[in-house]
Amino acid sequence: MSELPLPLPPPGFAEEPESMYRSHADWLAATLRRRFGPEAAEDVAQETWLRLLASGAAPRVRTPRAFLLRIAANLMMDRRRRQARRPESGETRATPIPFEAADQIERLTLKQIVLDLPVPLRDVFVLSRYEGMTYQSIAGHLNISVKTVEWRMSRALAMCADRLRD
Repeated sequence: MSELPLPLPPPGFAEEPESMYRSHADWLAATLRRRFGPEAAEDVAQETWLRLLASGAAPRVRTPRAFLLRIAANLMMDRRRRQARRPESGETRATPIPFEAADQIERLTLKQIVLDLPVPLRDVFVLSRYEGMTYQSIAGHLNISVKTVEWRMSRALAMCADRLRD
């Protein structure tokens, strides 16, 4: 039985999932080992690729490494939340924080993390994530190259991920 070919991505968009995997799998595994330790890295890397394939977003990803790292960071946050909900054997659990309060605390924490970014990184992050500007339009707005925007965004995301782990 022959495999069906995957549809080609629209013009102007990045790589196919298999190509993305070949290009970034080693980088992702190494990055996850450094950030989350060797125990979690393999599982998180595999879950990251599965989530990417399930989302169907691969052909639309313009910055694959930042996108993959965001998926992995979200997976780790999900894991930590699940672990926090499980009481240790013999322990009693504290009264849970109401959902609205937890959401407010999370928003304040994320806001503080963004505010603590160095100004050049924060500017790019805010323009992209909160203003919805493309990298091209951010580059024009800040009078910098698109490559500089990509680098600053990847640094901002990495710094945010580091702070969230702390």
